Amino acid sequence: MISSLIINLIFSWFFISADKLATVNSNWQMISLKPSAEKIVLNADKGAVLSVSDRSFLFKKNADQVQPIASITKLMTALVFLDHNPGWDEVYQITPADNIAGGHLNLFLGEKIKIKDLFYTALIASDNGATIALVHASGLSEKDFVAEMNKKAENLSLLKTKFTDPIGLSDYNVSTASEVAWLANVAFSRPEISETTTHSNYEFTTVDGRDKKIESTDYLLFDSAPGPWQLLGGKTGFTDLAGYCFVGRFKDNQGRELIAAVLNSASKNDRFKESKNLVAWVWQNYLWAK
Repeated sequence: MISSLIINLIFSWFFISADKLATVNSNWQMISLKPSAEKIVLNADKGAVLSVSDRSFLFKKNADQVQPIASITKLMTALVFLDHNPGWDEVYQITPADNIAGGHLNLFLGEKIKIKDLFYTALIASDNGATIALVHASGLSEKDFVAEMNKKAENLSLLKTKFTDPIGLSDYNVSTASEVAWLANVAFSRPEISETTTHSNYEFTTVDGRDKKIESTDYLLFDSAPGPWQLLGGKTGFTDLAGYCFVGRFKDNQGRELIAAVLNSASKNDRFKESKNLVAWVWQNYLWAK
C-alpha cells in the first residue's frame, strides 16, 4: 500500500512537471477513502478518475492497459491545431482530400468555412471531414501533423499514447484510461477546447450562405437530470475495437473537479452512465478538505 502510494505520488509529480498547459484548482484536496466507502463496479473494460486539484488517481480499472481510443484522438488534434491556427476568421474551402468516410457528413465539397466553424464542427459533432480539413488548414502535411501529435504526447510524458492519424479511425491510435485522463486534463484546460465541447448544438452559416446546424455526440449535454454537477468538457469515441469511449471533466456544486475516462464500454449510453456513476462515487466516498 505504501509503495503504491509513493509510486502514485512520483507519477503525479512527473506529469505536473510535464504539463505546462493545465491549470490546477488548489481549493480542494483529496485526503483519503472513507472507511465506510462503498464498492463500485465498472462494467466498462477500462476506466480511471483523476482529481484535478492534486493530480492523483481516485479510481482505476485496467487503467494502464493499451487500447485504441477512436475519436478521443481529436483532443490531441485540437491541441496541435491550436499551435498552428491560421486565425479563427480565416476561410477554408472543402476539397476532395477532406472527404473522409465514417460518421455523419456535415460539410460538402467546395463549401467555404471559417476556421472557427471547422473547429467547432470537428469537436462537437466529432466530424471526420472537418477534422482533416483543420489539419489541412494548419499548413502542415498530414504526416507532419501526426508527428507533432506524437511529439506533444511525448512532451506530456504520455508514454503509452501513440497516433498514426489525426482523426481516430486507425486502431493504431492507442492510449490507456489513465493517459487519456491526463490528456483530457490538458485539453480541457484550454478554454478554446472546453468551451467548444460544452455546446450541445451549434449553428453557423458558410461563407457561401448555407446554414448549418450540428449536434454533439456527447449525450451528457442533453441529460434532463444531470445532478449537482457541471460538465466542463467531454469527448466521445467509437470504433469496433475501441468500443464506446468517453472522457469528461466534471465539477460538483462544491467546486471539486474530476476527470473521468471510460474505455470500451458496452454501449453508446453505458459510457455516459458509467462516467456519471464514477464521479458521483468519488465525490461521495472520499474525504475532501479545502
